[in-house]
Amino acid sequence: MKKILVVDDDVTLRTALARYLEKRGYQVQLAASGREAFLSFQNDPPDLVVSDVLMPEMNGLEFCKQVRSTRQGQLMPFIFLSTRDKVDDRIEGHQTGADDYLVKPFEPRELLAKIESLLERSRRVHSEIVNLMQQATPVAAPAPDVEAPPPLPLTPAEEKVFWEVVQGHTNKQVADRLFLSPRTVQTHLSNILNKLQLENRSQLVRFAFEQGYQLPTPDAPPVNDAPC
Repeated sequence: MKKILVVDDDVTLRTALARYLEKRGYQVQLAASGREAFLSFQNDPPDLVVSDVLMPEMNGLEFCKQVRSTRQGQLMPFIFLSTRDKVDDRIEGHQTGADDYLVKPFEPRELLAKIESLLERSRRVHSEIVNLMQQATPVAAPAPDVEAPPPLPLTPAEEKVFWEVVQGHTNKQVADRLFLSPRTVQTHLSNILNKLQLENRSQLVRFAFEQGYQLPTPDAPPVNDAPC
């Protein structure tokens, strides 16, 4: 389940938007200011941010700059919602680092379309990064003095999900490939992240390559034949 951070000092809009997105299968985090949002971002990074511009304590522009200054926030999809509708305002929003800018009042379906488009783009970028990392990491027999990585502390079912996620597949794609429900895939993924003490998919991919876990080759036997 994708996680969206909604940031707006208007409690009515914030609540309404959270309900709208939750009904469409998203997990929603809420914040009333840029400062509160950045703390939330640091503690539990979302998959996408939807933020107002004019807010107390820290405005949306400064919040966006703070997000983009972190490693985790470099590629995170970011959408501004604002009553500031002049061309210069929209340009400033994009120059600050936002991927999109929507003027209030807005049509919720348009916002949803932008969210889905940016999340899909993020998935494609993630998948391409995985492909590039694979190409840059030649599969060869380990040298005699190089120890193989330790076995993953995962169940056979979790191990299958681990390899699917490392290859950049979404929960739905993993579910289709392993003949599971998306809810079961999410449960396995949550267990994997907890066992490996990781926070998100990006960290999982980085962990796999940094620890030397090689992706199975097409003619290699399955990781484990135990049923899911």
